Amino acid sequence: MARKKLGKKDEAGGSPSWLTTYSDLMSLLLTFFILLYSMSNIDAQKFKNIAYSLQAALSGRGSDYIFDEDGSNDNSLPPISEEDKEGEDIIEDESILNEPISPNIVEMYNKVSEYLDENNLGADVSVKMQSEGVFVEIKDAILFEPGSAELKDSGIELLDKLEGLLSDFDNKIVVEGHTDNVPSRTYLYPTNWELSTARAVSVLRYLTEQKGIDPKRLSARGYGEYSPIAPNDTPENRTKNRRVNLLIVFEENVE
Repeated sequence: MARKKLGKKDEAGGSPSWLTTYSDLMSLLLTFFILLYSMSNIDAQKFKNIAYSLQAALSGRGSDYIFDEDGSNDNSLPPISEEDKEGEDIIEDESILNEPISPNIVEMYNKVSEYLDENNLGADVSVKMQSEGVFVEIKDAILFEPGSAELKDSGIELLDKLEGLLSDFDNKIVVEGHTDNVPSRTYLYPTNWELSTARAVSVLRYLTEQKGIDPKRLSARGYGEYSPIAPNDTPENRTKNRRVNLLIVFEENVE
């Protein structure tokens, strides 16, 4: 019986071509899932370091941040200096850098500062300037007992010294009373509105009735707790907010 000859295979030995494509697909899927896993487990410190590095590059500081393999770095952003902090406080407290200040106000400010220095009043009185004039800021503790609007002997002595300063000016003067946020619940002063206004009026009356300053020059305002110069969150800050201001008005701002 004749035997059929087996034909030679046209394909060479090895894996089929579709298996190679399948392997590539599996590699891509594995890479994709690895990426997903790495993105879901971001190391916070490494991310922070990278952010610092980007910040340094964008701010023009150069690439002087060196990172170790563990993600740590041997350089850090420079801390805020005390001078920078003081500068921020000046801008916040004075509120003068965003306002045009007349040279006449600067002259008034210098005159008041010299007077306070010459009479050693810096411990209880400070001076500030804004576009509306010069503020002579007096701590309330030297003027009044807590919750009271009656002038203390020390307050009278202080106002006697300040009378010489106020008499050197012909400008109008606004007496401003300020409190902290501790409620006033006395019979005479049921709220801080009444207390701050009564204190301002007490100072005004002493200056006009006892020191002879023209009443037409003076007026009084009470702000209660609603014009603080510091947050009412610590005893020290509340002490700063309890004050009486003598605003020497810059005449161009007088209506």
